[in-house]
Parts: sequence; structure tokens; C-alpha cells
Amino acid sequence: MVADLEEKTDRYGELLADALEEATVAPPDGTPMAAAAADCYEMASSYLEDGRHFRESDDPVNALAAFSYGHAWLDAGARVGLFDVPTEGHLFTVE
Repeated sequence: MVADLEEKTDRYGELLADALEEATVAPPDGTPMAAAAADCYEMASSYLEDGRHFRESDDPVNALAAFSYGHAWLDAGARVGLFDVPTEGHLFTVE
């Protein structure tokens, strides 16, 4: 079965947007880890905006890549404890 690029791009964009809403910074304010979390969150948010720009420019390949990279920043941050995230559902790979 061949993946539908348009559907997958839309799904990954929604996944990243939902993940950004659910992720909260875990380390205490003012710590180096909180600064690292803020950087990861900013990267993910920037990739969401980039993906939306590519999507509006009818460039689903680069949109999908941007959405995927953005989610990777959040998911990696969650794995190393930078974010508190839900452990159930499909937004993150943490348990």
C-alpha cells in the first residue's frame, strides 16, 4: 500500500501541533536544563511554522520533513527529561 503524501503531511502537521500543546518544560526555571528545553521547544515550534509555510506553498515533501524534524526535537527532549508529556496516546514515544 502506497502512503498518501497529502494525508501523511497533514497528519504529521497535526501531530506536531498537538505535541507542542501537550509538552511542558520539566526542569526548574533558571536552570541550564530549562534553557535547553526552551531551545528544543523553539526549534519544534519553528519547524511547525516552516512546515505550514511549505504546505501553503504546495511543497508537501518539505512540509513533511519539517513536521518530522520538529516532532523529533520534542520527542528527544521528552526522552531525556526536558519535557513533561503524556505517556499514553500517540504523541510521544516515552512510556
